[in-house]
Amino acid sequence: MSKDLADSSAAPTTLAKTLGNWDALALGFGAMIGFGWVVLTGGWLDSAGTMGAICAMLAGGAIMAIVGLTYAELTAAMPKAGGEHNFILRALGARPSFIGSWGIIGGYVTIVAFEAVAFPRTVEYIFPGMSKIPLWTVAGFEVNLTWALVGVAAGVLVTWINVRGVKQAGVVQTFTVLFLLLVGLLMIFGSVTSGSAQNMEPFFTPGMSGFFAVLVAVPFLFIGFDVIPQSAEEVNIPAKQIGKLVVVSVVLATLWYVMVVLTTSSAMPADQLASADIATADAFGALFGSDIMAKILIAGGLAGILTSWNSLLLGASRLVFSMGRGGMLPAWFGKLHPKYQTPANALYFIGGISVLAPFFGAEMLGWLVDSGAPSIIIAYFMVSVTFLILRRREPAMDRPLRVAGKGRGGEVIGYASVILTAALFLLYMPGMPASLSWEPWLIFAAWWVLGAVFFVKVPGGIKPGPEADEEVIARVRARKR
Repeated sequence: MSKDLADSSAAPTTLAKTLGNWDALALGFGAMIGFGWVVLTGGWLDSAGTMGAICAMLAGGAIMAIVGLTYAELTAAMPKAGGEHNFILRALGARPSFIGSWGIIGGYVTIVAFEAVAFPRTVEYIFPGMSKIPLWTVAGFEVNLTWALVGVAAGVLVTWINVRGVKQAGVVQTFTVLFLLLVGLLMIFGSVTSGSAQNMEPFFTPGMSGFFAVLVAVPFLFIGFDVIPQSAEEVNIPAKQIGKLVVVSVVLATLWYVMVVLTTSSAMPADQLASADIATADAFGALFGSDIMAKILIAGGLAGILTSWNSLLLGASRLVFSMGRGGMLPAWFGKLHPKYQTPANALYFIGGISVLAPFFGAEMLGWLVDSGAPSIIIAYFMVSVTFLILRRREPAMDRPLRVAGKGRGGEVIGYASVILTAALFLLYMPGMPASLSWEPWLIFAAWWVLGAVFFVKVPGGIKPGPEADEEVIARVRARKR
């Protein structure tokens, strides 16, 4: 680390505004379309059937759209880096703000780690036999040095791109999203010309357990629209437009997941998909009768990994930066790179986690999906509560985008968001149709134990309101004297 980077007095504290409409939309949509659609679709079809999986996706998309509406209004009203951190701080105070922020960071970090593990898993599909030099075995998966180093190299590259600047990250995002959309068009073409409705059977599996098994993956699959609020301080468009992009990105992601389910299920009978290595890739190859096309879809999966990885690393670093700048995390996290004006220290920290993740093997994929989801829902629940509180407490607050107009219809949306996010969280509990195993809960607990170390240092008794951020900073500075 350079001397300039460590010197807080010399470092700037304002992020550069370099993103436009498409950049912001590509960040939000690209964050949601990661690698889950490649590796999880076969399991969705096996658990719920074609229409059962689609119903779960539509239900999940509707829930996320409702949550997204609360984000849209709050983002337009408070377009600062940090998103949830600023929203909750203004409505509930410092300590609740820390809890909500830590929850969404936990979700981001688990997905960044997921992508770092998914990347070598995907590359191996294209280049079989790349795994050499065994290291150890984790949950029955043999971790090889060459396999892990592929993930490490990708982690270093994505982190370096983000340190160089959000505009550079946005350019990478744009090209990878466009390639991903091209793959999507090919999937639709292949399904229409070669797919069969008969292959889609069974449309539903008996009972509701399959539906819920797909539904609980929704927070993991749709996390990313909230990257737009994280980067709001770097977006050079009207605040009202930023809020609208949040909702648009959720709608686009819902359409993408429904398309993937339909095209995959039309390609091959359910029993063949269940035994496929990577069902979506094998289905794509079957539609075109070509192994090369299967590898092209995997290349689309790699693009999805990079878009999600890039977006969520950007979002997580802005939240960590915002908390460091606001005194809730060590000040080291609140430093900007003197040349690029990016939150370099926060990027190094989160990028470092992604570099370590591949050494824990491919079995980590499922655990990371499950462990991050409850933390994400905690943050969404708290933002929903924040939306309602600010509607009541600050009716005259400047809201460039007011959800449901001037009446009280917006409060109905807020209450629906609170109820739906609370219900989603309950689905993870023991005894519920989609309860989690002990491994994800262990990762979840470890993250929150780490958070507790920082939580106890957050000043208490700070009155919520527009000046809460400045008061937190003043308290922290006074404590250091």
